[in-house]
Amino acid sequence: MATEARSPVKDKNYNLVSVLQASLHYAWQLEEYIADAERDGDDELAGWFRKIQENNQKAGEQGKKMLSERLPKD
Repeated sequence: MATEARSPVKDKNYNLVSVLQASLHYAWQLEEYIADAERDGDDELAGWFRKIQENNQKAGEQGKKMLSERLPKD
């Protein structure tokens, strides 16, 4: 069984930033997948990609809010 690479940083804020980055990246990447599905006439697949994109966008917005609440106030 392969072992997973462990994070070099054991920090909840690092984890939050990592998940936030991944959520926003996937939301952006799904634009291409939606366009591909639409180009090929697969509206069902495009709709499914849109739902996933919406979930990632929502997670990204929640993550940004949570991160801003955890950053030190100047």
